[in-house]
Amino acid sequence: MGVITLFRRTRRSIPVRPEPGTPYAEAVDLHVRLGQREVLAGIDLTVRAGEVLALVGPNGAGKSTLLAALCADLPAASGTVRIDGRPVGDWSAPDLALRRSVLPQSAALSFPFPVEDVVRMGRAPWAGTPLEEDDEEAVARAMAATEVTDFAGRPFSALSGGERARVALARVLAQRAPLLLLDEPTAALDLRHQELVLRICRERAAAGDAVVVVLHDLGLAAAYADRVAVLHDGRIAVDGPPSEVFEDGLLSRVYRQPVEVFPHPRGGAPLVVPVRG
Repeated sequence: MGVITLFRRTRRSIPVRPEPGTPYAEAVDLHVRLGQREVLAGIDLTVRAGEVLALVGPNGAGKSTLLAALCADLPAASGTVRIDGRPVGDWSAPDLALRRSVLPQSAALSFPFPVEDVVRMGRAPWAGTPLEEDDEEAVARAMAATEVTDFAGRPFSALSGGERARVALARVLAQRAPLLLLDEPTAALDLRHQELVLRICRERAAAGDAVVVVLHDLGLAAAYADRVAVLHDGRIAVDGPPSEVFEDGLLSRVYRQPVEVFPHPRGGAPLVVPVRG
């Protein structure tokens, strides 16, 4: 049975778009274990409609694990994760797919599907619903937004790493779920396309979506995120607007690298600069 057929045969509840500021995803006293190791400990986090929330922190801090728990790909050892007001385990997989879309760190396919078909996979959850009629528009808009329209017919396997990353993001955008969970979407991209991806995040938040993005670039987080959660050793060290939480002492301690934080001369967004020499 194909993926489209599975969704088409399953009864689903169509999500209602949340009002801006409404909590759409929540983690309450979340603990996650991988094997014998506790990777997340006592996480409390709220993701609101209409905002971009950046998860930052050093390697191994738990950013990707937290994202995986929020999207229900990793089970909680204890605590609760809710999406759209219900524990994630209470949603069926098709219902969950209407409410959250996920961009993993790497995009791999075993078959040489054309780019347009890969993007169209994001529309699978809507098969058999009235919004299935929006498929062509959703795919076209997502490809235009990520600048992949010009190679719509090329095999996904023939693309560069950066091109694959943009096609994977287009699939997520075509899904049109109210919650976007993006794991390091800028990692393989050049400067222009890093900015493009974060502008898209801002546009989706302005349209009412809740956006969670894992970032290593603190400058991008400061420039585009409404809120930043700084993870350290499996806990949230601080959570708030970048202008408040990006502070020399905290970041130097968390990253184990002395940094200085300055306001940008235009706009005032924090600039984080390593102390060198």
